[in-house]
Amino acid sequence: MVPVHLEYAGRTAIIRLDNPPVNALSAALLKELREAIQRLRQQIEAGDVRAVVVTGNGPKSFVAGADITRFLELDPVSGRELAREGQVIFEELAFLPCPVIAAVNGYALGGGLELAMVCDIRIAAANARLGQPEVNLGLIPGYGGTQRLARLVGPGKAKELIFTGETLLAEEALRIGLVDRVVPEGRALEEALRVAAVIDGKAPLAVRAAKEAINRGLDLPLDKGLEAEAEFFGSLCATEDQKEGARAFLEKRSPQFRGV
Repeated sequence: MVPVHLEYAGRTAIIRLDNPPVNALSAALLKELREAIQRLRQQIEAGDVRAVVVTGNGPKSFVAGADITRFLELDPVSGRELAREGQVIFEELAFLPCPVIAAVNGYALGGGLELAMVCDIRIAAANARLGQPEVNLGLIPGYGGTQRLARLVGPGKAKELIFTGETLLAEEALRIGLVDRVVPEGRALEEALRVAAVIDGKAPLAVRAAKEAINRGLDLPLDKGLEAEAEFFGSLCATEDQKEGARAFLEKRSPQFRGV
């Protein structure tokens, strides 16, 4: 059985994780995920894909963590290698040059929450449950959770969640900024595809530049981030899409962006 399915809805690609019963991040799934990401990068560069949605197969789990059976044989060297493997794959997803949206259906625990956090936008179903319960296994998050959770919700709340291993309901996750939108149960993928379709109608070079400007600015002092923003703004002024957008606005019509 293939644990990762790559599907398409127009110019939106859907990465569907399918590893019953809880879509655990097995070695096979991670390998297939990396191959899917590499394939998508080529399609994005060719202009065939403008947004990516990541979801879990079935209504109960987005990803409910890692394959725990692998942990019994870990030592310091293999443990570090396992963490770095997951971090590298998740970074490749995070740095795809188009928006990546997580449609969180059901449980997003451990590596599942870490996977959701590398996405640009997180849309959760009302039945979603999110958490970093690694302390219950004598571990800490290893696929980026200690770093990204603190950046999303602040260090105090991140420490509380990681130290206690508590699981959040979707509405509480929304309140603290861990997810960006909550929709009725069974509607997360539908809403993610709707948002992706809206993004598809915008100027793709501008969306790409906005993502890079935001991501780069997070690691820069404000003055340097503003300089980077100005550079991106200026570079877009050389594109045909920028002129098309301005003309369409003045002519009171919908713009026809071509990604050039």
